[in-house]
Amino acid sequence: MRMLKIFLILLLSALVAISGYKIYKEVTTQQKEIEKFDELQEIVEEIPDNTETKNEAISTEEPVEIIEKSRNLAPLFERNSDCIGWICIPETNINYPVMHTPSNPQRYLRKNFDKEYSNAGIPFLDGNNTLDGDNLIIYGHNMRNGTMFSDLTQYRNEDYCIEHPVIEFETARGLKLYTVFAVVYVKNEDSWYDFYAADDETDYKNKIDEIKRRALYDTGITPEYGQQLLTLSTCYGATKNDRIIVIGAESTY
Repeated sequence: MRMLKIFLILLLSALVAISGYKIYKEVTTQQKEIEKFDELQEIVEEIPDNTETKNEAISTEEPVEIIEKSRNLAPLFERNSDCIGWICIPETNINYPVMHTPSNPQRYLRKNFDKEYSNAGIPFLDGNNTLDGDNLIIYGHNMRNGTMFSDLTQYRNEDYCIEHPVIEFETARGLKLYTVFAVVYVKNEDSWYDFYAADDETDYKNKIDEIKRRALYDTGITPEYGQQLLTLSTCYGATKNDRIIVIGAESTY
C-alpha cells in the first residue's frame, strides 16, 4: 500500500510538472509572438524620409505642418509579398498586418509573418476578395490572451462601439476609414461570407437591410450604394461554428 501511495505521489508530481511546463511553454511562445508583432508595429509607424507635408495651401503667420496619417508599409511588403496592408482599431489591441493568398486562402491561419508555425496566425483577407470589392472580409483568431481579433467580441456592447467606431485599413493604395454600422452573431456558413460584390444597387440595399435587421443593436447608420464595406470576423459562441462579425462602411473622416 505504501509503495502504491509513493507511486501515486510521484505520478501526480510528474503530471503537475508536465502541465506546468506546457503552460510555461505556451506563455513563452505567446510572449514571443507579441514581441514580433510589436517589432512590426514599430516598423510601420516609422515615417518615411520622403513624407511630404502640406504647408503650401495654408496661409498663417507660422507654418502648420499637416501630415496625412500613413504607415510605412513598404518594408513589410518587401519582407513578405503576401502582406497587403495593415488593420487597426485605435485604442484596442487590433493593430496587425493583413495577409492575402487567394490560391491558399487560409495559409496564415496558423502561421506568423515569417511563415513559421503560430497558433495565433495573422489576420487575412478572404481569398475571394479583391481590394475593389464591395465587401472586404478579414478573418482573425479570438485568442484567450486578448491578441488578434479578441477585442471584436467587445462590440456586443453598444457602448464599446460608440467608443471605438472607426476601423482603419491601409494598403499600398492608401488609408481608408470605415465606420462600424452593424455587429452580428453568425455561423461560419452564413451567406454574408459569400457577399463580395453586389449585383446592383437593389442587391446592395437588400443585403444592408438584412444584415441591419439581424444586428445586435441599431447604430443609426445605413451605408449607401457605392460605399465599400469592411467585415471583421472572429470566433465567438458556444460552438466551433459560432462567429461574431463587425461591419464598417467606408467613411471620409
